[in-house]
This record gives sequence, C-alpha cells and structure tokens, in this order.
Amino acid sequence: MRRTDPEGRGPVRYGPPPPEPGLPVLPEVAAAAAAAAGRSHGEPPGGGPVLLDAACGYWSRRGLPAERDHVVAAPGAPALLLALTAALGGDVLLPRPCPAWWAPQARLLGRAVYHVPTPAECGGVPDPYALLETVRRVRAEGGRPRLLVLSVADDPTATVPPPEVLHEAVEAAADEGLHVISDETWRDTLHRPRDTVLIGPAEMDHARVTVLSDLSGAFLPPALPAAVARFPATAAGSALRARTLDVLAALGAVPGGPAAAAAAYALGEPDEIGDRLTSAVRLHARVAAAAQRAVLAAGALARPPQAGRHLYADLGPLRPALAARGVADAQDLEDFLGDRLGMPAPGGHRFGDEIDALRVRLTTGPLLGSTPDERMASLAAPDPLELPHVERALSRFGSAFDDLRAEAQRMEPPR
Repeated sequence: MRRTDPEGRGPVRYGPPPPEPGLPVLPEVAAAAAAAAGRSHGEPPGGGPVLLDAACGYWSRRGLPAERDHVVAAPGAPALLLALTAALGGDVLLPRPCPAWWAPQARLLGRAVYHVPTPAECGGVPDPYALLETVRRVRAEGGRPRLLVLSVADDPTATVPPPEVLHEAVEAAADEGLHVISDETWRDTLHRPRDTVLIGPAEMDHARVTVLSDLSGAFLPPALPAAVARFPATAAGSALRARTLDVLAALGAVPGGPAAAAAAYALGEPDEIGDRLTSAVRLHARVAAAAQRAVLAAGALARPPQAGRHLYADLGPLRPALAARGVADAQDLEDFLGDRLGMPAPGGHRFGDEIDALRVRLTTGPLLGSTPDERMASLAAPDPLELPHVERALSRFGSAFDDLRAEAQRMEPPR
C-alpha cells in the first residue's frame, strides 16, 4: 500500500534543487552581473537584444543557426517551460524518469501528464515503441497529446542517448504530430566529449523542435536564473514564439538585469568561460566516476555517468538491508541517505519513477570540499581524488553504501 506523506512533501515546494555546482562563481560572471545592478531599466519580455544575440551566437557555433526573432529568454527554465506548455496546448508526454521540474509546469496548467518508459541503455528519451503505444492509448481515451519533452544529456540519469535511439524517438513523435521540446541544459557538460556523440533533435527535425537550455547547467550559478529557447524558423515556429512571449509578459517573467548581463557574457563564451567549464566538467566527471564505483561496490546499480554533476543509483538489490532500517520506498530512501550522507539525495519519485522503486539521484558538488578554498583546490588539482578533503568525502560517501552491503550479506541465507 502506498503511504501518504504526513508532512505533505509534494513535488513542487519540496522538489529537489538542481545538482549543485560545488564551485565559487567565476569572478568575470560576478563582475558582469554587478555592472548591470545599477541599471534603472529592466529587460523586455523575452530578453533584450544583447542577450538574444548572444544566444544566437551560442547556437550557431553548435550548428543550429538562429536569428534574434527565433529566440526567447526567461528568468529560469521552469518559467520558460511553463510558457511553452501554455502556448502549445494539449497533453504532455515525458520520459520516465525525467527532471523533477518538468511535470509541475504542465500540472499547474491543468494538463494531463503521461510518463513513457525509457530504453534500457539510457534515460532522457522515451522508448519509441512505448511512445507510439502511449499516444494511441491516450487518444483512444479522449486525450489530446500535443507535446513531448526530452533531454539529450539527462538529469537525473546523467546519460546521453545514442543518436539512433534519439532519431527513432523523434521520428515517432513526428509521425504522431507531436511538438518536441529538447532540454539541452547539460549538453556542454559531457564527461568524455571526444567519445560521446551528442546530436540534438533540432538537427533531425527542423520544423517540430524547440530547444531549451537552463544556463545554470553549465554557465551560471542558480542565484542568477536565466534560460533561453530557440524556435523553429518556420511560420508555425514564429507563431509559437509569439504565444510564448504573450505568456511570459502576462506572468511578468522577464530576465533580471544582472542575470541577463551575466547570461549574455557567458553565452559569448570568452576564454574564461571555456576554461572554467572544461576544468569543472573534468572535475565532476572524476568525482562522479568514483561515486559510481562506490555504489557498484556496495552491490547497487548505476549507469556510468556521461554528463552533468550527478548520477542515478538503483538500490533495489539492497532492499532487504534497507527494509531492516525502515526504508520501504523512495521517500524513505531520500530521508535515510540524506541523513547518512549529509547532502541532498532526492528519491526517484521526484523524477517520475514509481515510489516503490529504490532509486535516488546523487550529486557530486558536495564532494568537492566544504569551503571555497577546498573547492578551488579541487578544481586546480591534476588528480582531485588524491586531495585529502575529496578523499575523506568519498570515503564517507562509500561507507554509507558499504554498511548496507555488509548488512545485506549478513541477511543472505547460508548456502
């Protein structure tokens, strides 16, 4: 029987924060924001020309040419996704699991949300056959599926879908007349960029894909919220952009001046931004790989993290040991590991997984150090895993899982 949380910890107010950067703000980003703090005028709805031109340049360098009137900016990805969902209309399809902030936007608008299983090899995109089956079932029941949201570098699973899997999902969406929103927040944080092929849906279907990016993924701290979207260069894309701007204007969801200035600076990708991003990705990749090894050594499951600052672990194999400690579902696991690790450990139910599944997203930011000096030392170190403070943090992290493994072994029946 599924329990009711007596504290009412729902998916919005108590939803998990994005994976922590774990690093101090780049001085040049802080300076760009500070320089704009004295302006008396605000940004217009959808962002001003400087920010929009910077977003166009960012996408053009990635093989997605864009003009100013194909781009929109907002104070964070949730507001932008809310506006897009409102502008598109219809029911929403999401992969299972998916980022915790996707579903609340649709539900806030009274839209039905349908989760579609992901392929075995990755998260972020729906299995194409399951997608077709879900769309047809929803229509047979009187629903109106209109929108598919997916991710090419996934939170929470930290995986990147193979191009052929993504292509099949995009083709299935096109066959059913769905508009695709591609969340590419983490596309610039690939752990092995030379070995990982990342192709976005907009490169496969130019007419039906809107690309969204929350700049807190790679470029900005959460304290400077900014997100951008690129619309198809079609009449339908222009109409969707206009409706999205109407919603943003009605909400008063305009980028703050300091955040817009910092975003424009970061999207220009000067050397300082590129150098920090490269170093930060390398650091998080090393620590995430070490955290995955600790999870696997304890007998739990986790796909190799390929992007971002997190990994997604399945503690199902340790269920008997967890049950002995009062952990019966993902909410219990969230509470248990949060206390044991001393860091956020949101359960899989936050990301659309069933609450009975013992899955959890673990983030690497808290493992980089407890002070700005320690974190900067981690960033500069040739091998951060050899630093005493990182070694201690990973040891504490691993011991929480080792204890469960030892208890599970004690509970195994004698052979």
